[in-house]
This record gives sequence, C-alpha cells and structure tokens, in this order.
Amino acid sequence: MTKVEMTVNGKAVAADAEGRTLLSHFLREELKLTGTHVGCDTSQCGACVVHVNGEAVKSCTMFAQEAAGADVRTIEGMAESDGSLSVIQQAFQDHHGLQCGFCTPGMVMSTAALLSENAKPTETEVREYLEGNICRCTGYHNIVKAIMAASGQDVSDIAAE
Repeated sequence: MTKVEMTVNGKAVAADAEGRTLLSHFLREELKLTGTHVGCDTSQCGACVVHVNGEAVKSCTMFAQEAAGADVRTIEGMAESDGSLSVIQQAFQDHHGLQCGFCTPGMVMSTAALLSENAKPTETEVREYLEGNICRCTGYHNIVKAIMAASGQDVSDIAAE
C-alpha cells in the first residue's frame, strides 16, 4: 500500500492504495465519492469520466497512483458553490437528458470537457464527441439537446433521429 495524495473537487485528500487500484475504485471506495460510476471496467462506456488536471479521463483506465499530485474533479464537484446545479446539470434536467441516470455523471463530465474545448459545438460535433459514452436508455436525442442548451444555443430545431 502506498499513500496517494491529490486534490479532489478543490480539497486535498490522501488515502492508501495498492498499485493496481484504479482511480475509479479509489474515488468510490477510499474517498466515498460514488457519483463516478463503473459500468464496464474496459473503458468502453464512459460512465467513469472525471477530469484530471483539466482533461477528461476514463478513470477505469488510470491507476490512482498515476493521479498522485493531480487536480481531480468528479461529478460531485460540478455543482455551483451554493450547491445549486451547474448550467450543464440544469440543462440535463430541463431537457430530460437522463433516464436511469447511470451514464449521467460521465455524460456531464464529458460535456464539461467538450464545452471547455468548444463553447458552441454543432449537433454533429456533440454526437461525435460523445462516441465514447454509452447510454442504453435515452437514444441520445435529449442528451444532445441538453448539451446544445448548456452551450447557450437554440435547441428548437434539433430533429429527433
């Protein structure tokens, strides 16, 4: 076991971890931040997306020790400082961009990464960016709508597929 120290959602944290401990498991089991979901353990689904030093990362593909010293942001760190939903989270709620909610944390974290890179993505760019995130419930239409709304764009002309 090695002590792993990092900053998570603006707070310095430290916990022991074996060398093989994935960041997703470290966040969930050691830090009790269970909003980061583990859907596949093979980097296929995107439910475990977090930000490490500002980059979107599938946390099931990274060892906790690799994140030592890093700034990590999870879905728990997405809310506004007063506890209200972020613009992205509110857009997901307003546009019904979730059903069961299992993929939602990864979708929200991926959306935040997309919008930090491209503040006004096209519908096609949103759909392409989300290729690494799987949702088994929604069919993506309302997720795309929510992302477009979060970017401040008109969503009235987004056609259902």
